Amino acid sequence: MAKYEVKQTAVSQVLSDVRSDKIAIPELQRPFVWKTSQVRDLMDSLYNGYPVGYLITWQSVGAKLKGGQVAAHQQILIDGQQRVTALRAAIAGQPVVGKRYEKKRIAISFNPLTEEFATRTPAISNSSQWIHDISEFFSGSSQLTFLRKYFDKNPDADEGQVEAAVARLAGIEHAQVGVISLADNLDVDTVAEIFVRINAKGVPLSSADFVMSKIATYGDEGRNLRKLIDYFCHLSVSGHAFEDIRENDEEFSASAHLDKIQWLKSQSDELFQPEYTDVIRIAGLVGFSRGKAAAIVSELAGLDPETRKIDETRIPDAYARFGHALDKIVSRTHFERFVMMIKSAGFIDASMIGSKNALNFAYALYLRLRDNDQLSEGQRSQLVKRWFVMTLLTGRAVGSFESTWETDLRRIEEQGATKYLRLIETSELGEGFWDVTLPQELVSPSKRSPAFQIFLAALVSKGARGFLSKSINVAQMIEGHGDMHHIVPKNHLIKNGYPKQGDYNQVANFALTETPINIAIKDYPPTEYMAWLEGQIDTGVLKLGEITQRSDLDANMAENAIPAFIREVNADNYPAFLEARRKLMARVIREYYLAL
Repeated sequence: MAKYEVKQTAVSQVLSDVRSDKIAIPELQRPFVWKTSQVRDLMDSLYNGYPVGYLITWQSVGAKLKGGQVAAHQQILIDGQQRVTALRAAIAGQPVVGKRYEKKRIAISFNPLTEEFATRTPAISNSSQWIHDISEFFSGSSQLTFLRKYFDKNPDADEGQVEAAVARLAGIEHAQVGVISLADNLDVDTVAEIFVRINAKGVPLSSADFVMSKIATYGDEGRNLRKLIDYFCHLSVSGHAFEDIRENDEEFSASAHLDKIQWLKSQSDELFQPEYTDVIRIAGLVGFSRGKAAAIVSELAGLDPETRKIDETRIPDAYARFGHALDKIVSRTHFERFVMMIKSAGFIDASMIGSKNALNFAYALYLRLRDNDQLSEGQRSQLVKRWFVMTLLTGRAVGSFESTWETDLRRIEEQGATKYLRLIETSELGEGFWDVTLPQELVSPSKRSPAFQIFLAALVSKGARGFLSKSINVAQMIEGHGDMHHIVPKNHLIKNGYPKQGDYNQVANFALTETPINIAIKDYPPTEYMAWLEGQIDTGVLKLGEITQRSDLDANMAENAIPAFIREVNADNYPAFLEARRKLMARVIREYYLAL
């Protein structure tokens, strides 16, 4: 069977199919991003017979149409939303959604004498030579009536020229647009691949885009679920937009969904700001125990996993389960409790979490564990935090993580979360991991490395102070009150045989410290600045930081996993210092993990 069909369709037919819901435009309720000049240029291209690119549609089985009936094969427009929206605006006079979610009109004018298109301005509105809004021309009386009125206002106009221009303008409705229709039996990944190969712009379209498109085909309910995802993600970043949504999106405001997310208007935490890809994945895991976008689409399409055929009776339940999962995700209580769990594990800033997928699964796990009445909130918190850190330590959220997620959920259901987590720890976090693998993971110049960020989280969790700091802790420094300092200064290493960034920027050579301490150390090696501290302890005269007691200095070294021989470290024994510190850092991480 062919994967797609290519055909030429008149503009009027495209608009008719959109009006009748035969073609669904998922983006209609999103802000229109084209400039009015681009709408004008599209009209000019159609007028002159220039190509305007292909529209790409994908058949959606079991979609709800207006009036509640079910479409056997509705087309979802997956590429060309802006062009079709522009056509609806310019030709059909339909409003578009502005940046503040308000509805507004885009009026395109046409001058039959100069054959020029333009965005309507006050000057154009006062001119009799212009057709002020071409949508009124297309929806108005006959061409003959229009021409008679035009010549009454412009008696000196060249009638032949105007008649020819108006006939060409009317011909825009009959201009042919290429439509590529993708077959309904294609999976999401194949659709994405075809899209990339067809689309000359090479614009990436994620599998989550197709899920969003699929959701929007389920009538009013589907459109509002899609908006719930979209608005939740938008408001988690820009809470001030709530009033714009409430005032301008009447359909959504009239639904029960608006109240579910109104708490975001005053929410300012930036630790977890999910995008719609994240929300879809979490909802798939919570609602269907499925992590792959293709599997979520199959569920929403009513695909029977046993017969591999569409069963439309399954669709209402699938959307109900998906909607229930979304309600859990956007709940203020659930979301804020989860974020507090992650913060209590030491991850107090979004920059510390390199894997959004680890966060996604942890949230899905928390939401599922809430259905287990045998667990207290404290037990859930412990499980979620430990699972989250285990995921980061083992790289469980990279590669084909969706399949891993589905397996994990199945085994959690079979064995229980606590028992299954212990099995993973036994197989993946044994002595060899802590003594060999983890120190090797710390052989890295990337401060974004998961192992290093977990080390910082461990320091936050135990309230460790910054390197050589008497009172300011690591948490305060991560929040903007400290510097990432080279324990053995960069310039000292460069001058003494370590010119490569990968050498002097090893994460084991980094520690958070106060800015004045960082400035004072400058390019001096530990052999020198640690001697200053020894003198400071003996005399009480401050030269580097404020530590004046030996026991406090030793405690600070231990808090920051600094080897005891730091007082003898310079470029000569730098490799030995790195090796020793990696082992200490790994020990700190292990103690932290076991204490979660």
